[in-house]
Amino acid sequence: MDIKIPGLHHVTAIASDPQRNLDFYAGLLGLRFVKRTVNFDDPGTHHFYFGDARGTPGTILTFFAWPGARRGIRGTGQVDAVAFAIPKNSTGYWLERLKQEHVPAERTSPRFDEELTRFIDPDGLLIELIESGAPPNVEGWHGSSVPAEHSIRGFHSVSAALEGYERTAKLLTDSFGYLLVNQSNNRFRFASQNETAAGRVIDLLCMPDAQPGRVAAGSVHHIAFRASDGEEQRQWREHLVALAYNVTPVIDRVYFHSIYFREPGGILFEIATDPPGFTLDEDLNQLGESLQLPPWLESSRAQIEKVLPPIAPPTNQ
Repeated sequence: MDIKIPGLHHVTAIASDPQRNLDFYAGLLGLRFVKRTVNFDDPGTHHFYFGDARGTPGTILTFFAWPGARRGIRGTGQVDAVAFAIPKNSTGYWLERLKQEHVPAERTSPRFDEELTRFIDPDGLLIELIESGAPPNVEGWHGSSVPAEHSIRGFHSVSAALEGYERTAKLLTDSFGYLLVNQSNNRFRFASQNETAAGRVIDLLCMPDAQPGRVAAGSVHHIAFRASDGEEQRQWREHLVALAYNVTPVIDRVYFHSIYFREPGGILFEIATDPPGFTLDEDLNQLGESLQLPPWLESSRAQIEKVLPPIAPPTNQ
């Protein structure tokens, strides 16, 4: 393949309480509420998108909100942690902000010379804040209560827990064009060759003695990598099918088009197109303000709005 993956497009996780989820990510963490829509495969439930000011690929954390969903179990075959990039010298600010909101947080020893803070969200998802340089294409969201000099700057990385890492590493290096850039004990760090992209890092954790995880509330459902357009995505699909991966047909997600497959360790991978983006059906200054539905569900709007749990603007914003 002549083309290479520049980095993450988005990460999708599962939440139980939609209002609590909104308050945590848009309120406490200060991410922009980019899109309020529904799970297209389960339109009676919310699908929230959080990101930078315009929902730039590499900044987008999304949630399927399933009220009453049981807690997931951390283990192999799933993403163990989602890491956001924060500016240098911002760790102290975030530790104090989290403390004020009664969120237990731990400042751990640096990882590969980068300052690191860890905490869990209300459903148990492990979140990390890592001090690193801000990618140039990330647009800070100034509509939150987080000062601009400390605001989250898109994804830093994800950490994938695997029984064995070699075959996943081969997919990253031989197909995606990633490079092994660092290693410490059982953590192997891979990065795309696009040094300006947000979310260009993925850490593989080799955990042969761990039990398999169970994806549910507080778990990552899948991670998506970027394709520049539909033609590039088509090439990726042909390439992966030739490698004997079971790849879905192209699926219309309105704001991007997607293909899905399981990587060798069992994690659901997606390759999503950058266009058309989140301003397709809302003006930039109105993103996330109202419920957006795909054209094929618009005729059911009244019924959908009736069954969706009500939400209010996030606190702390």
